[in-house]
Amino acid sequence: MILEMKVPSPGESITEVEIAEWLVKDGDYVEKDQAIAEVDSDKATLELPAEESGTITLKAEEGDAVAVGEVVCLIDTSAKKPEGSSGKEENKEKSIEPTAKQDAPKTAETKKENYATGTPSPAAKKILDEKGVAASSVSGTGRDGRITKEDAVKAVPSMGTPTGGSRSESRSKLSMLRRKVAERLVAAKNETAMLTTFNEADMSAIFDLRSKYKETFKEKHGVGLGFMSFFTKAVIRALGLYPAVNSMIDGKEMITYDFCDISIAVSGPKGLMVPVIRNAENLTFRGVEEEVKRLALRARDGEITVDEMTGGTFTISNGGVFGSMLSTPIINPPQSGILGMHNIIERPIFKAGQIVAAPMMYLALSYDHRIIDGKESVGFLVAIKEALENPVEHLMDGNVEKALEL
Repeated sequence: MILEMKVPSPGESITEVEIAEWLVKDGDYVEKDQAIAEVDSDKATLELPAEESGTITLKAEEGDAVAVGEVVCLIDTSAKKPEGSSGKEENKEKSIEPTAKQDAPKTAETKKENYATGTPSPAAKKILDEKGVAASSVSGTGRDGRITKEDAVKAVPSMGTPTGGSRSESRSKLSMLRRKVAERLVAAKNETAMLTTFNEADMSAIFDLRSKYKETFKEKHGVGLGFMSFFTKAVIRALGLYPAVNSMIDGKEMITYDFCDISIAVSGPKGLMVPVIRNAENLTFRGVEEEVKRLALRARDGEITVDEMTGGTFTISNGGVFGSMLSTPIINPPQSGILGMHNIIERPIFKAGQIVAAPMMYLALSYDHRIIDGKESVGFLVAIKEALENPVEHLMDGNVEKALEL
């Protein structure tokens, strides 16, 4: 029996996917539920499992865009499993073809060169040696092809002229996910009145709390006490104070949410992904850290689903993990705001009338000026700063051990 395998729907509103990589070869024997391909949608990369065991015939090439419901392969379920075969192809490193062309074989009809062909005169040789130009790269115009002084002078490259080394280039097709991200970023710039405001926060209080409680916190809960839980909690507080930031435009209406679904930008193997922490306002510090870890691992392993990245009312982006000192993050539409975290650097600041060194972080809030006014955006960022600089009062109700569930 020949089974036609069709592209399943990976999620609502998705009409086509792209074959990112076949994990098996044409004619291989596959087992039921074995991953046979990776497919890219405009939201995530998903694995395509074999529906039955048998010999597979591929009907699409890597890079092909195929509609949901279209046949991508055939499986001959009557085929017997080869003896000594596990039924699954072991991972093999792909051979990389050299980009440089192989030298063409020399033919017998090569030009016969005499002793002077390509030989520089003493004056020409001196010029070429001083400038680091190989004589073999210069065409001589003298008798019998001899390189003259004039040839050497003309061959000396001007500033900006390549003098050697590799100048090859390569092309690769953008994945569907990367193309969709590019479209959304351009749309965010073109369709919103995006503006960015900045502030800075003294992270000393959070450093002290983490230094004092991180070991106990990890021992009890199995996750680290990171910065994301503090920032998520600070964002939730600020969204409660400035609900317009937790809103989005829908045609001629503004939708304001009474819940906080916080998107967190993480780097995955296929590019930037933004999974969502649902109802983050109901989570404790431990709950936030567990959810951040779970989503980050799923994104890293390519297991994140479309549902886990759909929605979100506000985004937090932590460019500081890559060393970013300051940036203007782009809004994740249709949301109206995104908070950018950056690296923490000890800088001199005034504190109690004295100059002291403190771990400082720049904060950036990009927002849609169509529904968020300057007063609200600045107030929102100040509320973030207040919470980060005094987390015990603003985020823990004055009881650290209770807030951390210790």
